[in-house]
Amino acid sequence: MRPTDRDLAARGAGSPVCAAGDAELAVLVRAAQRGDGLAMDRLLELLAPHVGRLVGPIALTDGPDAAQEVLIIIFRSLPRLKEPAAVFGWARAIAVREAVRIARAAARTRPAELAEVPARGDPQLATDVRDVLDRMSPEHRAVLVLRDLEGMDEQTAAELLRIPAGTVKSRLARARARFRKAWEQ
Repeated sequence: MRPTDRDLAARGAGSPVCAAGDAELAVLVRAAQRGDGLAMDRLLELLAPHVGRLVGPIALTDGPDAAQEVLIIIFRSLPRLKEPAAVFGWARAIAVREAVRIARAAARTRPAELAEVPARGDPQLATDVRDVLDRMSPEHRAVLVLRDLEGMDEQTAAELLRIPAGTVKSRLARARARFRKAWEQ
């Protein structure tokens, strides 16, 4: 029995590797690479939740714009993807780089707001976390997302961010310390 698009999207959105299987994913990617519009639409539907989860905590208020930019880049760059089964990892790399780029640009155009961090018992925990993340640099947010949300090791995160593994470790230590300090205030 062939999984539906909804099954594929649910499986793809929950992990970087589509649980429907590499072979089925590769067929979909190859069809999209050949210009099949329906295949491209299905592929972007699979990737959109994955991309959104990655760029939101890094680009913050610009997350929706960053996600859209990432999906456009994926659409335009898909013909150059050599290994179709690696599409989720490839999309992750694009998403993180683009989210950091957009967050840096936003930081240059908007003054930082230093409002108080909401109380720890606040029922809107997601909002509290987002407020703390908003005060961090895009580089520190990216490392936190990759290590603590995506569960990547330092070496994989370093390769994705195109920085040395030692830099990932030091940024992660600083980011966690800053997060804790801001959270406890």
